Amino acid sequence: MTGAVNYRDTFVMAVCKNVIVVVLGISINYINATMVHTFNKHHIFKMNPRFILFIHLVINNIIQLTTSISLFIFTYTFHTIYVSLCCLFILPAIFTTQNTPLNLAFMAAECYIAVCIPLRHSSICTVKRTYIVIGIVWTMSSLSVLPDVFILLATEPPEFLNSRVFCARDTVFRSTYSLKKRDASHILFLVVVWLTLFYTYFRILFAARAADADAKKAKNTIILHGFQVLLCMMVYVQPMLRQMLIYLFPGGVAAINFVVFIINQILPRFVSPIVYGLRDKTFRKYIKKYLCTVNSHPKMPHHKN
Repeated sequence: MTGAVNYRDTFVMAVCKNVIVVVLGISINYINATMVHTFNKHHIFKMNPRFILFIHLVINNIIQLTTSISLFIFTYTFHTIYVSLCCLFILPAIFTTQNTPLNLAFMAAECYIAVCIPLRHSSICTVKRTYIVIGIVWTMSSLSVLPDVFILLATEPPEFLNSRVFCARDTVFRSTYSLKKRDASHILFLVVVWLTLFYTYFRILFAARAADADAKKAKNTIILHGFQVLLCMMVYVQPMLRQMLIYLFPGGVAAINFVVFIINQILPRFVSPIVYGLRDKTFRKYIKKYLCTVNSHPKMPHHKN
């Protein structure tokens, strides 16, 4: 959830990495913002639980990308910042990073109900219940993160809040209790989300085959969804993955940190619009006129006097 950059690159390398991150972030956020605009312009999407969950995922991605990339740039520019300021950036980044897999799990459940229990879909998946689900997603992520804030205030001296640190989750919430709670919550989320996804996706696939539906299309959708979820859920194993890679390649800390940041924070937000937006026929139909800002305007006929 942060641009983990606790090293000094050469000036050219630092500029290249920041340019790559910023260009990717602006491009993805442009697509995401266009999707939010499309959603707001057409009432048909606001009455569909699937699109409500999707647009919540998109907004979540916009917040996550903006905070993470801002923090990435700050760590290169200032290297260390005040703890209190760091918390303002790191908390939204953690919240939204934790939200994404949970949101995907609920989207999978909605898809399962639509395919396997179609007659009850309209009564189970209502607009009101969809917003309640979004509230549950934020509550679960809050219960995972907010205790770290209270542990910080209870265990750290007051001067720590006014000190300058390299802004990362483990340097701010550095208590042993916070580290153990982080690992425990990550394992819990990992198990719950994966069990949900495996159950719903396999039931969807079997239902599609039993109904003599387009099983190949269902397979492709499941593979894309699984890839997206795998990328998003790598945040749960990011600390262990990073430590393992550094152990295997101790001389490549700079490259490892940058690659892990791209894979964990940017790549999943690039896949989301494609998997859940551009591949959907209904959404693609409406977004075409908004996505491309440069359109050929019809020429006005010339009238002779």
